[in-house]
Amino acid sequence: MPDHPLLQPLLAAAIDAGRVICDIYSRGFEVQRKQDKSPVTAADHAAEAIILEALAQAAPGVPVVAEEEVAAGRIPVIGDRFFLVDPLDGTREFVARRGEFTVNIALIEHGEPVLGVVYAPANSKLFAGDVANANAFRSAQRTERPELAPRESIHVRDVPASGITAVASRSHRTPETDAFLARTRVSDLVSVGSSLKFGLVAAGEADLYPRLGPTMEWDTAAGHAVLAAAGGKVSTLDGAPLRYGKPGFRNPSFIASSGR
Repeated sequence: MPDHPLLQPLLAAAIDAGRVICDIYSRGFEVQRKQDKSPVTAADHAAEAIILEALAQAAPGVPVVAEEEVAAGRIPVIGDRFFLVDPLDGTREFVARRGEFTVNIALIEHGEPVLGVVYAPANSKLFAGDVANANAFRSAQRTERPELAPRESIHVRDVPASGITAVASRSHRTPETDAFLARTRVSDLVSVGSSLKFGLVAAGEADLYPRLGPTMEWDTAAGHAVLAAAGGKVSTLDGAPLRYGKPGFRNPSFIASSGR
């Protein structure tokens, strides 16, 4: 089945953004604080500019809700179809030089993520998902290579008899998340930054990612698309599907899982 027509532009935008992020990462940067006290760097802004330009060319007229644009008060009017962009998810990991930061780009249609790219340029890990085609894959994509790396199809796994492998945020663990994990049959717990947690579940390397705490839609949409394309699901605590385009673009607590 052919790729979604916007998949290649999203892949190219994520890789180009990852390239400039890694350049700034290696040269050094200053850390500033936004109004909500969260960190922001030149890499966030440079990557977002690249992605906004690429999306304007690939899908003119489709609104883009991007983290730094929203922080600056530039929030577009959205309809049934729009993009969600986090140009540098895991800025705390970036600042701490742990490498577990990602570029997140997602296409939303009728409240659901239908296409997503998650790229961790420092680790050469790229995940993508086309939900309609049930096509999820990963690749070892290096920023210095203009050509796309070979794809490896990924899919969620059945939960092993030995128990659940859960992934949790490295920088945003909450007591509520810890309490949830304590009530769950978890045999192994892995702490990972950014949207890489969705990728581990989608690739069958983990089974559960609980997030009992605040996130924004641009934090989750791309990883959600990858996981959904791989056969998994993301639900609110009452079991309803996590949806997008909510007032303020703020997510409730959610559980991302293999669905098995």
